[in-house]
Amino acid sequence: MDFVVLIVGAGPAGLATAACLSQRSIPYLIVEREDCSASLWRSRTYDRLKLHLAKEFCSLPYMPYPEGTPTYVPKEEFIKYVDRYTENFDIKPRYCTCVDSAAYDGETNRWAISTRDTVAGTEILFTTRFLVVATGENAVESIPAIPGIESFDGEVIHSSAYKSGRSYAGQRVLVVGSGNSGMEIAYDLARHGADTSIVVRSPVHIMTKELIRLGMTLVKYVPISIVDSLIVNSANFIFGDLSGHGIVRPKIGPLLLKCKTGKSSVIDVGTVRLIKNGVIKVFGQILNLVGSKVEFEGGKDGSFDAIVFATGYRSTANLWLKDDECMLNCDGLPKNDYPNHWKGDNGVYCAGFGRRGLAGIYMDAMNIADDIMSTEDPFVPLSIHRVY
Repeated sequence: MDFVVLIVGAGPAGLATAACLSQRSIPYLIVEREDCSASLWRSRTYDRLKLHLAKEFCSLPYMPYPEGTPTYVPKEEFIKYVDRYTENFDIKPRYCTCVDSAAYDGETNRWAISTRDTVAGTEILFTTRFLVVATGENAVESIPAIPGIESFDGEVIHSSAYKSGRSYAGQRVLVVGSGNSGMEIAYDLARHGADTSIVVRSPVHIMTKELIRLGMTLVKYVPISIVDSLIVNSANFIFGDLSGHGIVRPKIGPLLLKCKTGKSSVIDVGTVRLIKNGVIKVFGQILNLVGSKVEFEGGKDGSFDAIVFATGYRSTANLWLKDDECMLNCDGLPKNDYPNHWKGDNGVYCAGFGRRGLAGIYMDAMNIADDIMSTEDPFVPLSIHRVY
């Protein structure tokens, strides 16, 4: 089967790209390995999750959030928004379709895509002029290798399997990872009566939602260095010096750090107060595990009933994107830095790999659709309706 554009992935990035193509009457097909859209949000996120940025920075192209939506959108509201978005733009992903390989044929100027129907078990071959990789940075869970982890007596899970702290009441739980997920999961565990500890392995900016919202608004008009200084000083006034609790700030400001590395600030949901009160204990790097005992740097140790790894995800797109000149590195991330990350050679693009959240997805989708629209390639007959 031959298509003008084939989009791999029906998460927010794939859906946004589909909507942008639809608005330009460019034919496309979207395939998704799971049996639903936005599977990460539906199946691999914890119950209390909300968008950490204000809704004005988190809408998808051509459809703002409806009136009355909370400023910080809860998980269930975001899923409803995604479903309305899919319906509004008549997006019909081909679900349960897993891509095994994608290679560019220079003679035909087409991409050959080998896929599997995971229900029927059959192979399906597609060809396409333009290929959009929208599987994102969060394809599979990432758990670091830790000496002795195989000997741990208790439960070990990734944050993608964590839903609520209810089932951990009275247990000693260690959260590994101090990003937004780790800090919020630690808070949720402590609030449900777990004896909670968290591993903080590197410097991190702790901010409030309001400070980040202010910073993202001001940076449109004021130099980023000034905005960073303002919100860091404000955060220091709010939280005080946390170095005595094992938390130090990076030397570079939070907004500039995000621009340069894609690393987000932690939006505090109440975790800092529990850390300062001793309810949540902070440890450094894990050195070794023996049974239920965990040894940390600095000579500290502790015994735990469960470990939750809030250590993020990794991309797998480089495993099936076979073109030697492809745009992705060995980690499945773009070789080019933001904002030039979204376009490769021979009609291949990536959406949702810029480490800029939903705002970055918005820009990627618009850029990709505009670039395809501007091509003089004869395989883009703009009068044709979409093909499924």
